[in-house]
Amino acid sequence: MTSISNVSKGSIIRFRGEPHRIESLVHRTPGNLRAFYQAGMKNLNTGRNVEYRFSASESVDVVQTERKQYQYLYRDGEDFVMMDTETFDQINIAKEIIGTPASFLTEGMLVDIVFADDNSIIEAELPIFVELEVTETSPATKDDRATSGTKPAILETGTEVNVPMFIQTGSVIRVDTRSGEYMERVKK
Repeated sequence: MTSISNVSKGSIIRFRGEPHRIESLVHRTPGNLRAFYQAGMKNLNTGRNVEYRFSASESVDVVQTERKQYQYLYRDGEDFVMMDTETFDQINIAKEIIGTPASFLTEGMLVDIVFADDNSIIEAELPIFVELEVTETSPATKDDRATSGTKPAILETGTEVNVPMFIQTGSVIRVDTRSGEYMERVKK
């Protein structure tokens, strides 16, 4: 247990029995009231955002974590099989732990996995940007390429994203795994 004043943004604490990541932490001292810390946290089990006021003297349980790099090998039902890049041990990770970025996983991709002090998996982090090939999209006419609209495109992972009109089948694009948005075309 440590004082809330010693906790910083990005730390993982155990709050009401579940791991939460501190997204924002602001110290407030209103007029004639006692000081407190306003914390914005993300529940790592459910993905929900939580706001809570901690008194300045309150203690919290900080979760000791270990981050290791794993390589994505293949899909086994609903699970993803990952291999430790140092020891070559394999583990299965549920789709819920990875979340929506799982739709951008390609074989061989490196993923950071965060383990809690009890050796349970807290989260899996994909690279923020990935480069994927467009396997299917409608062809654009000369007039379409001049406009700033978007059209749907299916990527090599089977995921559909909206891309600008000038993107064609076979193009390689950069996608943000957090939001699933098209960022730019990659020139190879």
